[in-house]
Amino acid sequence: MTTALSPAENAYLIGHDEEIKLFLSAYNAGALHHGWLICGDEGIGKATLAYKIARFLLSAKANETYSSLDIDTNSPVFAQVAQKSHPDFKVLERDFTDTDKKKLIKAINQGEEIDDDMLQGLKRSSVIKVDDVRNVVSFLTKKSFNDSWRVVIVDSTDDLNTSSANALLKVLEEPPAKSILLLISHNPGRLLPTIRSRCAKLTLKGLKDEEVASLLRRYMPDLAEKNVKQLAHLAGGSIGRALRYAENDALDMYERIQKICYAGTKCDGALMVELANEAAADEDVWDLFAELICRFARETLPDSAHPDDFYVAYEETLKILDETVRLNMDKKQAALQILSSFTSC
Repeated sequence: MTTALSPAENAYLIGHDEEIKLFLSAYNAGALHHGWLICGDEGIGKATLAYKIARFLLSAKANETYSSLDIDTNSPVFAQVAQKSHPDFKVLERDFTDTDKKKLIKAINQGEEIDDDMLQGLKRSSVIKVDDVRNVVSFLTKKSFNDSWRVVIVDSTDDLNTSSANALLKVLEEPPAKSILLLISHNPGRLLPTIRSRCAKLTLKGLKDEEVASLLRRYMPDLAEKNVKQLAHLAGGSIGRALRYAENDALDMYERIQKICYAGTKCDGALMVELANEAAADEDVWDLFAELICRFARETLPDSAHPDDFYVAYEETLKILDETVRLNMDKKQAALQILSSFTSC
């Protein structure tokens, strides 16, 4: 069981000292940009950094020089940001669907306890809507609570549609005084070029294996050391991915993928069918299978005895995975086809 905190509650961040120094240098020089694009792979600490910056800005004293973003975890600002209740702070994210929003409002009106399990069970819309962006625009035009910064985290900017992206762009083009927008993006190349050009950029690199391992020990202290090291390597620099893999037995699935594919044409057909059935039974398991089979291909390709054939199999795998989602193809057959293509080379 993981004891990892949500980014809003997490004061602990490792692996991104250079990006923090860059931000603090701009702050101390009085040259803080109004928009910051925080980008990088998923699960490496982008949201955690954004919340650290938000807490720092909302508690920093004017005309003081700082060498750290850390603030007292017992301070009112820390609690208000964690609860998203600070008067000068907003988070722009995908809202709940209309149906589930009504369920939430009803539960609140009836005095029911709103816990994390309930919130996680509610569905969110597929995009950040333009009306939500307009609400943030209205928030930014108001005077701050104590004549300090007003901070907005957009988590994530990738979820904007055309209308909401253009609405956000207007804020970046004409930002209100002492307002900061922290834009989180997993795929900055897909954003409007005009949004990218109007932001300072903090590009976070993947964590080192030893950093991921350190975080795994911190958040999952009961995890066997052998598994810690294997997960840290398999996660490819992402603690978020490592935690998800640990909670979903990814190591077991990855070992079965290796066993099947390395056996070549002599692989156990029953083992292949068993894995295909498992992958096809659940959307989350299918996503895990897709991730791991691609990870296997990328790891194995450089050392393959037949790299050309292996590359063809990998390209075919990417095509099958894409078509399976787009065209709602049979996942079991897709998994069997993918595994067979690797065993043949």
